[in-house]
Amino acid sequence: MDNNLQDMIAKAVVDIIKQKEDNKGIKVGVSARHVHLSQEHLEILFGKGHELTVKKMLMGNQFAAEECVTLVSPSLRTIEGVRVLGPVRKQSQVEISRTDTFKLKVSPPVRPSGELKGSAPMALVGPKGSIFLNEGCIIANRHIHMTPAEAEKYGIKDNDIVDVEIQNSKPTRFYNVQVRVREDFNTEMHIDTDDANACAIKTGDRVVILEK
Repeated sequence: MDNNLQDMIAKAVVDIIKQKEDNKGIKVGVSARHVHLSQEHLEILFGKGHELTVKKMLMGNQFAAEECVTLVSPSLRTIEGVRVLGPVRKQSQVEISRTDTFKLKVSPPVRPSGELKGSAPMALVGPKGSIFLNEGCIIANRHIHMTPAEAEKYGIKDNDIVDVEIQNSKPTRFYNVQVRVREDFNTEMHIDTDDANACAIKTGDRVVILEK
């Protein structure tokens, strides 16, 4: 077999594999309740000069920290052991599921991350102190993180809204999913534990974008 024919066969095999990978869709990441903290609030909760300890690296230079806090709602309902994600942010933010709201007796809105105006109040308790957020507790909207290259492939730009579908034992279509495009992202759709449990989805499953 001459070299040209070998090269053609190798290229054809690579193209087939790539096409199969492309057709698998977008990986899902199931996001449990968690907290983002400002540096000021981090130091109140964990002590002056405290820095978050990396437990597991995530996308976009974010990480799950070793540190956890207790959530305390205005009605004094609590959830312990809520993971802090780093690095620190300008504003502290609590992200919970709809199921969590029943235990905490709060009514947070469904919002994109960072849109906190008018959101629900929540207290956070750490080993060194506590804080009270007049607003800052949300249920995160369904969203897709995407690299610019992937966004171009799909004909999508930052903040576009798409519908997606998963075909599994409980086929489901998700509407009005926000797309966030950034160079340091991995392409992944994030849903909370309620959505995952209702639709029999686990981290690593894949969904398909239907339309813009």
